[in-house]
Amino acid sequence: MTMSALQISSIDQVISTLDIIISDSVKNKNPMGYFAALYRCVTVKVKEGIETNFFDDGPRMEKLDVIFALRYIDAYYAWQKNEKITKSWQKAFELSTNYWSVVLQHLLIGMNAHINLDLSIAAAEVSKNGNINDLEDDFRKINKILSLLVNEVQNDLSDMWPTLKKILQKTKKADDFFVDFSMELAREGAWKFALIIANSPDKSMETIINSRDEKIAKKVGLITNQGILANIIFKIIRLGEIGTIEKRIMQLATV
Repeated sequence: MTMSALQISSIDQVISTLDIIISDSVKNKNPMGYFAALYRCVTVKVKEGIETNFFDDGPRMEKLDVIFALRYIDAYYAWQKNEKITKSWQKAFELSTNYWSVVLQHLLIGMNAHINLDLSIAAAEVSKNGNINDLEDDFRKINKILSLLVNEVQNDLSDMWPTLKKILQKTKKADDFFVDFSMELAREGAWKFALIIANSPDKSMETIINSRDEKIAKKVGLITNQGILANIIFKIIRLGEIGTIEKRIMQLATV
């Protein structure tokens, strides 16, 4: 059982809760643990950045990290209880029931929801009583950490399954697949949407966020629908994935 949102107020508590999700995923052989494992690595790197004064404002960055993480943690536990969540996270969690989805798809669909939607909302919220533009440098620094880890994971998975790399190089949709989720567009899009939220009246907030959620949920097709030939090859890759779900989760947790 995780701590309630009211109890999670530090980055250490975020990491502890992610450990619980990872442990549950390993125990239940649930692919949802892939994203949780990667996200734990990101959170640890952010913590290290705070401790080494990498960020301009460490306390603010910890607060941002907590708000950001809770978007995912709350969605995860709401899904377990069949409660309503954003369409972006719904698409991500639904993929965990699809046997044929490869590890990279699980990671990218989680990042689609968390970066393209949640990060913007968290950035606007942490800046509520100030000027959001003051956050921009640190926002870009946290995205740099995200990008480095994502690229490392993508390269490791592509090296492990060379066929995956060939698919991504040969098809135009695959180019979009990497470009749109390599964090380049995601980082810029997340910041622009954070500015929109921060400069919008509270009464229109729900409509704005729901509209964005719809748009982000539609991006899932870039991850899960690469066409008939690509889908067949992805199935071949899936059958060739090395190790059990449990071992792959633990491998990602140590990236």
